[in-house]
Amino acid sequence: MTSLTTGTDGGARPPQETVPAPELLRALAAVTTADASPRRRAEYSSDASNYRVPPQVVTFPRDREEVLATLEVAREHGAPVTARGAGTSVAGNAVGPGVVLDFSRHMNAIGEIDPTQRTAVVQPGVVMSSLQKAAAPHGLWFGPDPSTKNRATLGGMIGNNACGPHALAYGRTADNVRSLDAVDGTGRVFTAGAGLDSLSRVDGLERLVSANLATIRTELGRFTRQVSGYSLEHLLPEHGRNLARMLVGTEGTLVTLLEATVELQPLPTAPVLVVLGYADMPSAADAVVPLAALKPLAIEGMDARLVDVVRRAVGSVPDLPRGAGWLFCEVGGRDEAEAMANARALVAAADCVDSMIVTDAAQSAALWRIRADGVGLAGRTPAGNPAWPGWEDSAVPPEHLGAYLRDFDALMATYGVDGLPYGHFGDGCIHVRIDVPLERASDVPTFEGFMNDAAALVGKYGGSLSGEHGDGRARSGLLPHMYSPEALSLFEQVKGLFDPRDHLNPGVLVRPDAITENLRRPQAITLGATGLALAHDRGDLTTAVHRCVGVGKCRADNSGAGGFMCPSYQATGDEAHVTRGRARVLQELARGTFAKGWAAPEVQESLDLCLSCKACGRDCPAGVDMASYKAEATYRRYRGRLRPIPHYVLGWLPRWARLTTALPPVASTANAVLGWAPLRRALFPLLGMDGRREMTAFATERFSRWFPRRAQADSSRSGAEESRGVAVSSTGARRRTRDVILWADSFSENLDPTGAKAMVGLLEQAGYTVRIPQQQACCGLTWISTGQLDGARRRLRGVLDILGPAAAKGVPIIGVEPSCTAVLRGDLTELLPEDPRSAQVAGAVMTLAELLLHPELGPGQDWEPPSLKGTTLVVQPHCHHYSVMGYEADIALLRRTGATLTQLAGCCGLAGNFGMEKGHYDVSVAVAENALLPALREAPPGAVYLADGYSCRTQAEHLAHVRGRSLAEVLVSE
Repeated sequence: MTSLTTGTDGGARPPQETVPAPELLRALAAVTTADASPRRRAEYSSDASNYRVPPQVVTFPRDREEVLATLEVAREHGAPVTARGAGTSVAGNAVGPGVVLDFSRHMNAIGEIDPTQRTAVVQPGVVMSSLQKAAAPHGLWFGPDPSTKNRATLGGMIGNNACGPHALAYGRTADNVRSLDAVDGTGRVFTAGAGLDSLSRVDGLERLVSANLATIRTELGRFTRQVSGYSLEHLLPEHGRNLARMLVGTEGTLVTLLEATVELQPLPTAPVLVVLGYADMPSAADAVVPLAALKPLAIEGMDARLVDVVRRAVGSVPDLPRGAGWLFCEVGGRDEAEAMANARALVAAADCVDSMIVTDAAQSAALWRIRADGVGLAGRTPAGNPAWPGWEDSAVPPEHLGAYLRDFDALMATYGVDGLPYGHFGDGCIHVRIDVPLERASDVPTFEGFMNDAAALVGKYGGSLSGEHGDGRARSGLLPHMYSPEALSLFEQVKGLFDPRDHLNPGVLVRPDAITENLRRPQAITLGATGLALAHDRGDLTTAVHRCVGVGKCRADNSGAGGFMCPSYQATGDEAHVTRGRARVLQELARGTFAKGWAAPEVQESLDLCLSCKACGRDCPAGVDMASYKAEATYRRYRGRLRPIPHYVLGWLPRWARLTTALPPVASTANAVLGWAPLRRALFPLLGMDGRREMTAFATERFSRWFPRRAQADSSRSGAEESRGVAVSSTGARRRTRDVILWADSFSENLDPTGAKAMVGLLEQAGYTVRIPQQQACCGLTWISTGQLDGARRRLRGVLDILGPAAAKGVPIIGVEPSCTAVLRGDLTELLPEDPRSAQVAGAVMTLAELLLHPELGPGQDWEPPSLKGTTLVVQPHCHHYSVMGYEADIALLRRTGATLTQLAGCCGLAGNFGMEKGHYDVSVAVAENALLPALREAPPGAVYLADGYSCRTQAEHLAHVRGRSLAEVLVSE
C-alpha cells in the first residue's frame, strides 16, 4: 500500500484499495457464491476489533464441498484464507487480506443430537443459542455460553476457545469438543479426536510434542483461562493426546473447520442468583478463591461505574446490594431446596458489604442483562470517551486477581486513561475497554506503549494475554511478554506442520503483524456534521459511525429480548442489511475509500434497505443510530441537487395531504380516483412507488375542523347536564383538573383522525380540558426520513412558534402519531439545538400513556382504565415509540385493564415511506413476516390489533386485512 495522500479537506486520505485479481474471482465464482464488490469488501473489512483488513473477496459456501473447492482455488492462486462466523471477534482474528469464508449465511445446520451420548453435530455457522434451543427438549445444553451467544457461531467459539460465565462449572469450549472435521493449509482433510491415532494424521506432530515435553509442561496449561498461543498441553500423554481440543483456540491459523461434534451437559436445575456487594472491584476479586471452593456455576464481577453507564443508557437497572463492586454468583442443586441451601452457604462464606438472593427468573434475567448490555456500553467511559477493545480479556490465576486489578488501575492512571472492568472473576478473566486515544496517527505510540506495559503486567502475575477471545491481531505481537523464545519457536513449528505456506489467517499468532498495523480509527477523516448536530459525538459523523465496534447485537434474534433491530437483516440474513454492515460502509466513506464520496453507489446500496426504524439507537449497546446517519448522509448527497421522485412524492406527503384535504370534495375525488386499482398500478411506478401498494386515503374531514364542532356540541350538552347539577369542563370533561394540548400531526390531521378523536374523548373522561393548536404544526418527519433536513428545520421552527408558548408554561403536549411525537422528543434538539425552545418543547411532549401514568400530571386515583378482561390485544409498538420514548408506560397501562397481551417485538415493515417505495415491497413484506403477520394469523377470534402507528395499521390492513385500533380507541368508553 502506498502512503497516504492529502485530500481537498486537508485530511489524510488513503489511496484506493487494490482490486481483487479477476482470475481469482472467476475461479471462485465457478465453485461458490463470491462477491468482490467494494461495498461487500467494506462490510467485511473489520470484525469487533480495532483492525481494518479489507478482503479481496467474500465467499458464502453452502456445504462442505463448496468449502473444499473454495480452499483449493485459494491455494492455487496463493490467496490467504480467513474463516468467519458472526464476526464478533474483538481481537481481529476474523479479518484477513485474501478470501473470507462467511459460514454464518448457509452452513448453519444442526445435525444429530444424541441425548444418550450427550453430543451434537454442528456446522461452523450454527449460532450458539440455536444449539441451546435444539438441545433443551432433551434436558441438555452447551456449557460455555458467552454473552454474545445469540449471534456467536460455534465455529467462531471453537476458533477462539470461547468460555462465558458458566465456564467455571462447565469448562471452556475446548473442554466440550469431542471431534472436529477439518482441512488444513495443505488441503489435507481429517477428523481430529483424541489418542495417538488422531495425532498420526499430521506428520511429525507426535515427534514434535515428544521433543518439547518440558516446554509444554512448564509454560502451557498453567491455569484454566490460559488461552493465548497454541494450547499444546492437550497433546500431552497425560491429557489423552487430544488433537481436537488442541485445535480449539488456534484461530483458523492451522485448519478450517468443516463440522464439529460437541459435548452437551445437563441443564442446571433451578439455578439461584446470589449478588454480593463489596467496597470496590479489587475487594470483590479478593473474595473469589474461597467462594469458588463452594462450586458455584458462575462468579461474575461488575463495577459500579459500568452499572451507572447501563443505567443511563437503558433508563433503569434492578436494585443491587450496597457496594461499588459486585459478584454475580449463580448456584445450582439437584432441586430448588438444595439450590437455596447452596445459595445461603455462599452468602455465609462471603465477607461482603451486602447481599441478595434472587429466585425469581424474570428478576434474575434482568440482573444478568446488566452484564450483557455492558458488553457494548463498556465502549464508552463515564466521561463519554470512546473506549476500544484490544486489551479486552486478559486473565490471571484467580488468587492474584485482586492484586492485578489494583496494579492495572494504577497503570491506567499512569497513562491517563480509563476503562470499565467486569468479567469472569471465578476464572480470573477481566473484560475492559480502554479509552486510549486512537483518532489520530499521533495517538498510536501511546496505544502501543500501554499495550506493551499491560502485557508485561499480566506476565508478572503469570497470566494470559487472552482469557477467551484469542490473540488475533491485537495481542499476537505481545506474546513475547508471556512466552519464552522456545515456546514461540514451538508454535512456529506447529504452524509449519499444518500450514507450511502460511495460507490460513496469516499475521495472527505466528509471525504476527505489529499490533499497530491496520488500525481502523486513525485512518479516518473528520467529516463533521452539517445536517444534524450529532451532539453525543462532538458534532462529527466520523466519530458517530465509529461507535460501531462490531459487537454484532444487530445480527441477533433480538425479539426474545424485546428488541427491534435490525428488521431488514432479520428478513434477509445478509450482512449488507445489518446496522454493523452499514456502519462499516460509512466508516469506509469516512476513510475516503469511495471515489464518489457521498454520491458513491456503495453508500446508496448500503443505506437503501435501512427502514430508519431507530431501533438501533435503543437496542445497540454502543449507541449506533443508523437512522440519523442515513438522514445525514442522504442530506449531504442531495443537498442543492435534484432528488429522486419519491423524495418529492412521499417526502412531501404532508404538503400534498394538506392541499388535498383543504376541500372535502377534493379529498373524496382523490380517494375515488387513486383507489381505482388499474390507475394506481400504472401511476405508482411513475412516482417511484410500488404498484402493489394501496393508496393512502385522505380524510374528508380534518381533525381540526371536527374538534370545534364537537366542542360546540359538548357545550350544548353541558348546559343540560349542569341544570341537573353535574359539573363539567368547557369541553365536557368531568372533574376538570388541568389543560393539555393535543397535537394532531399531519397524519392524524389529514389522513386518519380516528385516533386523535378517540384521544379527545379519553382525555376528557380522565378529567382533562383538551385544547388544540390554532394552526397545524408539521414536524417534518417525512423530510427527515428522506434527508431533506433544511426543509425539516423550517417546519420545526414553525412547531416551536406554535407549541413553544404552551411548553414554556408547562402545559403537557400530547402527541398522537408515535413517529411524529418521537421527532419532537429527539430529532428536534438535533436539528435546532441552538434554539432554547427546542429543549422546552421536547420536555413538554408526552405520549398518552406517559400522561395517564404520570405521578403529578396524571388524572388521579379516581380514574381507572376500563376492564378488558377476556380480551386479547395483539400489541404492535411503533418502532419510534419503542426507540425514543420507550413503550413501558403503555404496557403498564394496558396491564391495568386486565387484557391478555401479546406484545410484538420488531418493525411492521412499512416504516413510513420505506415500504411504499419501489424496490422495497418484498423486503417490507418479509419484515412483516418476522413478527406482525404470524401474530395476526395466530391470534384468537375476537382479538384486537392495537397499533398507534399509522404505518403499522396500514401494513396490517394491506397485508392481513386487519384493522388496527389505537390505544385511545381501545381505552375510551363509548
